[in-house]
Amino acid sequence: MNYGYFDDAKKEYVVTTPYTPIKWCNYVGTLDFGGIVDSTGGALLCKGDPALNRITKYIAQMPASDFKGSTIYVRVKEDGEYKLFSPMFVPVLKELDRFENRVGLSYSTYVGEAYGVECEITYFVPTDDKIFLQDIKVTNKSGKDLEIDVIPVIEYTHFDAIKQLTNADWVPQTMTTEAQDVDGQPVIVQYAFMKRDNTLNYYTATGEISSYDTDRRVFLGNNEYGSFANPLSLKEAELSNSLCLRGDNVTALMLKCGVMADGATERRVAMLGQEGNAAEVEAMVKKYRDTAVVDAAFKQLGDFWEDYLTTMTIDTPDPSINSMLNVHNPRQCHTTKNWSRYLSLYQLGYGARGIGFRDSSQDILGAISHMPEEGRAFASRLLSVQKDNGSAMHQFFPQTMEANEGDSREEHDRADYYGDDNLWIIFTVTQYVKETGNLDYLNEVIPYYNSKESGSVWDHLVRSINFTFTNRGDHGLPLLGFADWNDTVNLPIGAESMMVAAMFGKACNDMMDLCDAKGDAEYKATIQGYYDEMKEVFNTVGWDGEWYLRYFDHEGNKIGSKENKYGAMYTNAQSWAVISGFAQGERRDTALNSLNKNLNTEFGIKLSTPGYNGYDDDLGGVSTYPPGAKENGGIFLHSNPWVMIAETINGNGDRAFQYYDQINPAAKNDIIDIFESEPYCYPQNILGDEHKQFGMGRNAWLSGTSSWTYVAGTQFIIGVQPAYDGLVINPCIPTKWDNFKATRKFRGALYNIEVLNPNNVS
Repeated sequence: MNYGYFDDAKKEYVVTTPYTPIKWCNYVGTLDFGGIVDSTGGALLCKGDPALNRITKYIAQMPASDFKGSTIYVRVKEDGEYKLFSPMFVPVLKELDRFENRVGLSYSTYVGEAYGVECEITYFVPTDDKIFLQDIKVTNKSGKDLEIDVIPVIEYTHFDAIKQLTNADWVPQTMTTEAQDVDGQPVIVQYAFMKRDNTLNYYTATGEISSYDTDRRVFLGNNEYGSFANPLSLKEAELSNSLCLRGDNVTALMLKCGVMADGATERRVAMLGQEGNAAEVEAMVKKYRDTAVVDAAFKQLGDFWEDYLTTMTIDTPDPSINSMLNVHNPRQCHTTKNWSRYLSLYQLGYGARGIGFRDSSQDILGAISHMPEEGRAFASRLLSVQKDNGSAMHQFFPQTMEANEGDSREEHDRADYYGDDNLWIIFTVTQYVKETGNLDYLNEVIPYYNSKESGSVWDHLVRSINFTFTNRGDHGLPLLGFADWNDTVNLPIGAESMMVAAMFGKACNDMMDLCDAKGDAEYKATIQGYYDEMKEVFNTVGWDGEWYLRYFDHEGNKIGSKENKYGAMYTNAQSWAVISGFAQGERRDTALNSLNKNLNTEFGIKLSTPGYNGYDDDLGGVSTYPPGAKENGGIFLHSNPWVMIAETINGNGDRAFQYYDQINPAAKNDIIDIFESEPYCYPQNILGDEHKQFGMGRNAWLSGTSSWTYVAGTQFIIGVQPAYDGLVINPCIPTKWDNFKATRKFRGALYNIEVLNPNNVS
């Protein structure tokens, strides 16, 4: 079944049926104010911290057919009877004569038509203000006069999202509602007493609001034996102006359009926000009651994305890579850079994830060419949670900057740090300096998280290198810690990681290049020694005959070896061996060919094979998944672009592009019944060929896949790479491409690039 299409001219994906396999999502705003809107019209909004400052109640596990935080009803009165529908289909579930959900760049537009009435609604957050706007246009297409009402509804949560779900006595006691008058129209204000002095949520709309309800029991009717699909209050001419004084806070606004002639259109704008006091609420409401301001804000949002996306454009013979690299992939990189793993339908922001040191260090890589100074500021924030020994706290929470070590723990002999965290930031900082040429950034002084000591950015990077080099195991490889990038392999203390060793090699290479740029020959010689020693160890103990091993456990046993019944081969050991330069010549060819033979599938490269079959306490989380799922033999997409990069290093553009195309969501638009996930952004994982649902994708949007695939596509396949002394043009393309063009903004100049391939080489 086909669920929609790409409208590249408008930079939108158009969903043409409400019956998507799962809830498909979009993001509006940023972490400062914004959140998720889904294909059913639901909205999960927060300001600053999804765990501590949630605004709308969105329970992701509820069925797609249920109300989730927000909806808009249209009510048509005909022959004395009220007829109800929702332009988003949910929650009324009245079949629509027409449905569209246009997934745009930080906005979503819904078009629904029933009873001869068309309603078009656009959700967005302005770039300069913290307010969620629902721009509603209703048109009578019935051929006769109709009396029409519009009723936008939102449901609030308690600010502390987890308490909303765990304390059904205390939370309701703290929440209450008032109606504030602004120039004769009500603005419904909701607050919790513990927040009253500095946090007021509000909801209102342009035009006349003839009545409202704020108590969910009253709005649904009959003590909630009515439902969001059929609110009993909407059988009456007006709402009851109820004020909710003890939890279950909603706001429903009755917006009367009156009797509309055939062909007439009415426009209203509902607005949801959060301010610190009543005066600030009034000022924001007055500003956006002017629809010219709304229009200007939407244009400004479009202008932002036009400027952002034109940082780099490509024109190749392949439409799907054009669509992804020109629009959807850089847009996803921007979203992931803003939200990290902090708010999705899968990471719910309830205090479990926060901003990841490892995650965001990589996310910045995909956005730094488009927003370098924002990337630099974020990198400095990450460095502020690095410890003085060079390791890093695993995550932090943005409002408090309180950091923790994530899932790492000492019980069961597991370490209290992640072996890879500290190295990712080296790639981030060096990429920023390559993009901007700003070597002065290395002198910025940033405190260490666990002491009163501070150090320059350069000092932070040096300590990152030293931590890995001095924390090695019996084979001379870096210690795993609680885990490396593969969070789910949790071996007892003493285990060693080949991936961390290869990451260390890549970090050393990046630092040596940086030494050349800053003229530090002495430290370059030191790092060269570290690199040579690690490369020797890596190749001496880590080669398994046809591929590289993945780990040595605490007893020195091999993992990722042909000697293993399960987990005999891991992808990252091969790709990073090449990226680091540790694998060369025949071994490089052999490792990549073995990966292609044993790990590649039509839907992407598996992380490992064969899958573990049954729980093993020594392995930890990886063995909790069935074979073919997630890290246990699943197609964990984050690891795929590293293989693309490795193949370009090896000069194999055909295979690099094959791997790119296999996981390109835009190329899966015709197999959505298998893939199920959004075709306009990368998911985190696809079920592997050992699973009965092979090809199914999940956990879209907030994945390091987006940044690394953008880097692989633009810097290694297209081959436009920032360097300390300028742009390097070094493509590695499919042999079938005769040519391609690209534009790139770089240090204040615009480069127009054309590559000709008359001999059809890679």
